Amino acid sequence: MVGKEKNVEDKAKNHKGSRSRKAIIWWVIGPILLAVAAITGFYIVKARENAASAYQTTTIERGTLNATIGATGNVHANQTALISWQTSGTVETIIAKVGDQVLAGDTLASLATTSLTQNVVLARADLVTAQRNLDGILHSSTQRAQAQLDLVNAQKSFNSANSTLNSMLASNHGGTSADIQNAGAQLTIAQNSYDQANSMYDRLKDRADTDVVKAQAYTALFNAKQALIRAQDNLNYFTLVPSGSDIDIARAKLALAQAQLEDAQREWDRLKDGPDPSDVAAAQARVDAAQATLNFSHLMAPITGTVTESDLIVGDQVSPGASGFRVDDLSHLLVDVQVSEVDINNVAIGQPAVVTFDAVLGRDYHGKVVDVSRVGTSVQSVVNFNVTVELTDPDTDVKPGMTASVTITIRSLENVLLVPNRAVHLVNGQRVVYVLRNAQLLEIPIELGASDDTNSEITSGDLAAGDVLVLNPPANFTPGQGGSRGPFGG
Repeated sequence: MVGKEKNVEDKAKNHKGSRSRKAIIWWVIGPILLAVAAITGFYIVKARENAASAYQTTTIERGTLNATIGATGNVHANQTALISWQTSGTVETIIAKVGDQVLAGDTLASLATTSLTQNVVLARADLVTAQRNLDGILHSSTQRAQAQLDLVNAQKSFNSANSTLNSMLASNHGGTSADIQNAGAQLTIAQNSYDQANSMYDRLKDRADTDVVKAQAYTALFNAKQALIRAQDNLNYFTLVPSGSDIDIARAKLALAQAQLEDAQREWDRLKDGPDPSDVAAAQARVDAAQATLNFSHLMAPITGTVTESDLIVGDQVSPGASGFRVDDLSHLLVDVQVSEVDINNVAIGQPAVVTFDAVLGRDYHGKVVDVSRVGTSVQSVVNFNVTVELTDPDTDVKPGMTASVTITIRSLENVLLVPNRAVHLVNGQRVVYVLRNAQLLEIPIELGASDDTNSEITSGDLAAGDVLVLNPPANFTPGQGGSRGPFGG
């Protein structure tokens, strides 16, 4: 028993000694391990910081984004007139020179009268005649008075023709053969009585007018003549009937009189209240035609503007089509640009634009969209639409024909999350940015909205204002061995 207890006691002493030795070892080695761990952690953080310092970075911010569309075009005037000669002749007078301001209708140059063609010379006489005719229509009452007289005469002719036809139709009656025979017999008796009375009066006509026998003979002759007339009229009533052709002629004359009356009535209606507008227009057209021919001897400004070209010298021999002047309306300068069909629906009239010129360094001009074409043109399968921008602050440095770069602001977004375009990369069809968080480089997928030349709007992605973006990520990105990274849009 004593031996066993002694063994137990010895084991306990050995175990206690072992624990003491382990404690001594820990107190010696422990600080060393902690120091190693601290040093290792320090170098890891330092390595990360050194790696982070090797990147070019920028900070994500919120701000205003002006979405724009850029294009180039050439400046042109609101209106341009190329003025050429319409006839041949010798230049006699030059009134305008390059740089002069002219009004529409101003004479710029003229030809010598003696050098003009015959039709231009005769146009002066034609103009006098045409102007006189126009003045007559506008101021003379002769035409109106003649129309009134013609109407009165036409009415008379119509009434006469109508009366004649009515008379014929009224006398167009017939009688029986007995009526005609009886009327003829009465005419024979009346004729015999008249002959006897006339023979008796012939024997007595040389007697004095106071002779009673002569007076009785005259009375008998007068009554016999009246009876003869009545008998003849009675027979005519039955026998003298107008023929069908006579009635047809009478009807034709009445129709003609009717048409002439209607024409006269229309002419009177046209003139009774003053000159007919159509007559005035026709007369004015003849005046204008003569004046236009006469104007061939001059060059006149068709628009108000500035003379920008002139090719004339006094004494020049010119022919039809020869160039004379160019006039531009420089008060309104425009730039036509071509916008892709992808962007055209974002462009609207009134949108602001910034215009720059290679010929005018260091200055931005401003403008606005004044016209958007509704029809596109296709060139090599690319469809573009014409957009016109008007300069709102042009000066004398800007000239028609200059090349202009136009940036149209299609919309303005405020307080949106912005990312620089150069920080965006395309990886397997997905737009991404690289962010430093806790000294670690992270690849963040994103979606973009509107953009301008510098920044784009972030519409989706695990990003916030203040995040640090890496502009030059490594070609091989690893949190899991990534591949090479292409630039955004490239």
